[in-house]
Amino acid sequence: MLTPLDIHQKEFKKGFRGYAEEEVDEFLDEVMKDFEGLIRENNALREELEGIQGKLQHYANLEGTLNNTLTVAQRTAEDVKAAARKEAEVLIAEAKSQGEQIVQSANNRARRIGEEFEAMRREIQMYRAKMKSLVKSQLELLEESDHEDEAHGQVAASGEGR
Repeated sequence: MLTPLDIHQKEFKKGFRGYAEEEVDEFLDEVMKDFEGLIRENNALREELEGIQGKLQHYANLEGTLNNTLTVAQRTAEDVKAAARKEAEVLIAEAKSQGEQIVQSANNRARRIGEEFEAMRREIQMYRAKMKSLVKSQLELLEESDHEDEAHGQVAASGEGR
């Protein structure tokens, strides 16, 4: 590749009817300046390209990281959902079990209360029967006492008249 120095140092052989040396030198100076500008521009573009390629690589790495993060987040979300479902199933099963225990306990308590009620009803019937029997025996005693009093009253009345 030519350099501006190569252009500047280029010497042409002089011929019989050659180019005007001043015009060639001026043109070569102009070409050299343009060439130097192009080289600077090319170097600047190359540096810019390297910077852009670095940024592109950075963004490619960032994209990969984001994709990995997204994949991990999706897996984590799925794991969390699955764990929540399992926990919900366990909670539902426990709630059903507790509900069944509560119902069974309530049924047992209702049965015991029913049994206690029946026992009390029987005791009340027995108490009533005893009370009726007691009242009946007391009435009988009162009636006997009344008969005795009447009989004594008649005996006393018949003994008074004598």
